[in-house]
Amino acid sequence: MSDFILNFPTNELFDDTTNSILKKNQSLLFHRKLKNYKSTELHNLSGLASKLKLSSIHVKDESKRFGLGSFKPLGVSYALDQILKKNKTVSTLCTATDGNHGIGLSWISKIFNKKCVVYVPKHTPLLTVKKISKFGAKVLQLKKNYDQTCKYAFDISKKMGWQLVQDVSWKGYKKIPAYIMSGYQTHFREIDENVKKKDLPFFDVVFLQCGVGSWAASCIWYYLNKYGDKRPKIILVEPTESAGVFESFLNKKRCNPSGSLKTIANSLNCGIPSMSAWKIIKSASDGVIKINDYEILESMSLFLEPLKKDPKIISGESGAVGLAGLLKCLNKKSFKKLRKHIGLDCNSKVLLFNTEGKSKAVNHTTA
Repeated sequence: MSDFILNFPTNELFDDTTNSILKKNQSLLFHRKLKNYKSTELHNLSGLASKLKLSSIHVKDESKRFGLGSFKPLGVSYALDQILKKNKTVSTLCTATDGNHGIGLSWISKIFNKKCVVYVPKHTPLLTVKKISKFGAKVLQLKKNYDQTCKYAFDISKKMGWQLVQDVSWKGYKKIPAYIMSGYQTHFREIDENVKKKDLPFFDVVFLQCGVGSWAASCIWYYLNKYGDKRPKIILVEPTESAGVFESFLNKKRCNPSGSLKTIANSLNCGIPSMSAWKIIKSASDGVIKINDYEILESMSLFLEPLKKDPKIISGESGAVGLAGLLKCLNKKSFKKLRKHIGLDCNSKVLLFNTEGKSKAVNHTTA
């Protein structure tokens, strides 16, 4: 079986709850009011672009966002602000997480002086649990996978009267995941500001790491809403053992990944794609790639040991997945059809994201 799937998008923006909330987005204004807000770097990897025979490669580096190590706080912080505007009596927040989402919710809960309960699945590293606990959240590790943990968090929140703040949508639960997706819009707007300031050319190919799909769908929506049919080509990249979006394309409907759910990319070790995200991904992505743990490690090393005058990028496992997808697309002869599909060649201007800094939470010798 091939490690990539082509998608032939309709580029349709749906008139639904998620679209409505994303259109009303004010996340950048909100985030600028938070202490320690700073636009993250957009690095120019000209040395790597030259080696790979591409026109340019830029990387949006989220490893220092709010000092928390990932982009995830953008989503939950904006979502909580929107929740409290509608219901100031909320006292306890709850979520299920692989890690970075929970760290973000614990952090913003402390800022807003709210209690926070976080459930993590069985594969979550102890270091991640400690990071979530650092900001005062009560963290409980369950003997369940990601999907089962999400269901447990939903059920217990309903029973206890807590406010669930989950980045996965399902039937009857769409607004809060849409607020989270809306929060992610901040760093796409930051990129545009940076592009304008530095007079950079238009990015024509974007590689996005993908878990449940909410962040990837937020990016897809942003570029489709702004550019329509002239948007960049967008490829999603997933770990082979937790490729829910890849397998959903195969089965032509949302489904759980059939892999082992064992990957060093813990933040992408997820289950069935988010309902709202899948709708956007189907409509306006151009394909999806599967990568293995060894390919992730190679990409982390490439970020860490840059070519020529390229800046050093300290990337976590999930943070290097987009680069791993780009390298696989360029280097594998069997990917010729995908390269042609997205027009990836010597004229391509590629955008990548380092979505998290190095966590030290994984024993790489077992990868």
